[in-house]
Amino acid sequence: MSRPVPNPGILEIAPYTPGKSPAPEPGRKVFKLSANETPLGPSPKAIAAYRRAADHLEDYPEGTSRILREAIGRAFGLDPDRIICGAGSDEILNLLAHAYLSHGDEAISTAHGFLVYPIATMANGAINVVAPETNFTADVDAILTRVSPRTKLVWLANPNNPTGTYLPFDEVKRLRAGLPPHVLLVLDAAYSDYVSRNDYEIGIELVATTENTVMTHTFSKIHGLASLRIGWMFGPAHIVDAVNRIRGPFNVSTPAMLAAVAAIEDTAHIQMSKAHTEKWRNWLTEEATKLGLEVTPSVANFILIHFPQEKGKTAAEADAFLTKRGLVLRGLANYGLPHALRLTIGTEEANRLVAEGLRDFTAGK
Repeated sequence: MSRPVPNPGILEIAPYTPGKSPAPEPGRKVFKLSANETPLGPSPKAIAAYRRAADHLEDYPEGTSRILREAIGRAFGLDPDRIICGAGSDEILNLLAHAYLSHGDEAISTAHGFLVYPIATMANGAINVVAPETNFTADVDAILTRVSPRTKLVWLANPNNPTGTYLPFDEVKRLRAGLPPHVLLVLDAAYSDYVSRNDYEIGIELVATTENTVMTHTFSKIHGLASLRIGWMFGPAHIVDAVNRIRGPFNVSTPAMLAAVAAIEDTAHIQMSKAHTEKWRNWLTEEATKLGLEVTPSVANFILIHFPQEKGKTAAEADAFLTKRGLVLRGLANYGLPHALRLTIGTEEANRLVAEGLRDFTAGK
């Protein structure tokens, strides 16, 4: 029987697997620490703005997200005309791939990079080329050695998910300088708001001074608007023009836009979220290290915990043990890290319960 057939390569794509979202059980509190969601929630001002928008749900959104682009421009000192907003930064990543990748092209991502990169690459008929990492960190030389005449795009999450590592700005500049001019460098800065390092830069300078670099960001993390699906990109005018030609005309809803404007303007809430993350990220890293577990140094709102491979102490067994206590972490076999779990920084209660759970697991209780 004849039936529609997907384009070549589509069925070779491994579907994206999100962090577990278990159903609550009677008498047991569940803490979802698998999706890097902020434990503090969004700004109350963002919630209020979202609710006000409910009075006009019959109206189409303003098609260019103008008020949000202007708010982002004020917050970062950017030209709003060089900003595009999307339904999460995921949509923008896919639009970039659609605009700049075609059958037989190559795009480079790193060994433990965000899984959306190979999906976006392969969905457009291009080849996903994987560059190994060094100490779970992107390696500029490894990326550059994999550039070929077919390379059209390089994906770089900085900081990286799920490892929490980052590249100093000098290394990012070295990467850009080493790439051919026709290769687009995509800097994914989803977790940049959590970074407090003097040698880090979100990517604005490179975008402002080159014709072949873009930076994407999201409102899903520190702003706590993950359910609204809203992100943005800053890029050269010619790339913004190309992406706008294939972007849906009403891809960002009015409630999402208004909530995002209020969120980015509530700097006190942003700083509170960042301070909470830094405090408990350091504490959880120290507690896990005391138990003999290796933790990859992180600058994001999560930590990567490595477990032994011996029976009774593995990551899979730790995951099952903690899940029974209502503590849901992220298994990372699909990221090529089967012996590690990613732990999102949660509330004080959740963080202390995880530390207690890890102590009991390592003690064999």
